[in-house]
Amino acid sequence: MDVHQFATSLTYGDAISDEMLEIQSVLREHGFGSEIFVRQFDPRSAAAVRDYREYPRWSKPENVVIFHFSIGSPVSKMFLRIPDRKMMIYHNITPAGFFLDSHRILTRECYKGRLEINMFVDKVDLALGDSDFNRRELASVGYKKTGVLPILMNFRKFDGPGDPVVRGLYETKKTTILYVGRVIPNKKFEDVVKAFAFYKKHFNPEARLILAGDYRGQDRYLAGLQDLIAKLRIADVHLTGHVEFPELLAYYRLADYYLSMSEHEGFGVPLLEAFHLGIPVVAFAAGAVEETMNGGGVVLRRKDPLRTAGLIDEIERRPELRRKIVEGQKKALKPYLRENVSRVLLAQIAEAAGR
Repeated sequence: MDVHQFATSLTYGDAISDEMLEIQSVLREHGFGSEIFVRQFDPRSAAAVRDYREYPRWSKPENVVIFHFSIGSPVSKMFLRIPDRKMMIYHNITPAGFFLDSHRILTRECYKGRLEINMFVDKVDLALGDSDFNRRELASVGYKKTGVLPILMNFRKFDGPGDPVVRGLYETKKTTILYVGRVIPNKKFEDVVKAFAFYKKHFNPEARLILAGDYRGQDRYLAGLQDLIAKLRIADVHLTGHVEFPELLAYYRLADYYLSMSEHEGFGVPLLEAFHLGIPVVAFAAGAVEETMNGGGVVLRRKDPLRTAGLIDEIERRPELRRKIVEGQKKALKPYLRENVSRVLLAQIAEAAGR
């Protein structure tokens, strides 16, 4: 039996693409033949993928194919046709309503994507969410056999120092609040900015905010964010745009706090990256955020920018509180360690294969 993966695309440095490569690595370590079949890919990832149209010559009824669900494409049509045993991983699709005021095309595609989840009901042997939040969405539309597979991560890659140029640009010592994510409306960057404005004005004038994420294609939302920063008259807000991994690691190394105000998350990879790096995390409980945090960090039940700023100041002034938060985050990471998620993956493959 071979175990292969299908996806619409593989993007260099993307969290789901990284997971696909980690899954392939685990499968090969355990003796499975394993390839990744995609329609589109970053040229830097060319050696790791195959064209999905090649798959019929690899196909066998005893194989298991893992499909990373995304907005419909010819890859999903191929997946439906093959005789192999089928697993699907649902990473969630952001509800279209978040994009109504900023991105017409994304609104349409997310709306269609959520409808297309129904295509695979009764067509897969096992449907997985990378959180129970996602699994419940699958169950609600009719999937019978469901489970949870947390995103498979390799935390060892975060043990380096990061890009020295970035470290040099921010060498002035300031209390640094970080948020990592694509600059899109559901991430609520504006709420992070508002909390930071209160923190800088009322608690710590020597503070800076780094918002690390790609904003290409989100011109309207980005313009609104920049307008808010100007109206609030706050300095030391840095929008990085797209960053490569060494740069991202440098931003994590600079961070004193990680603040998330996102209102829709199917998992929350940066939360766990911050946990691993010992950065206290303060995050609004939306979607799978609290589930991902697994009892670690500080969870916000409601949004109040002044109270959030005061909370960060409280942690800053109380080293013992900070130490307890970081220790709790380290314990919360245990279920996400590579060896633990790998065991879950292998058990689920056996289930899908009927073994």
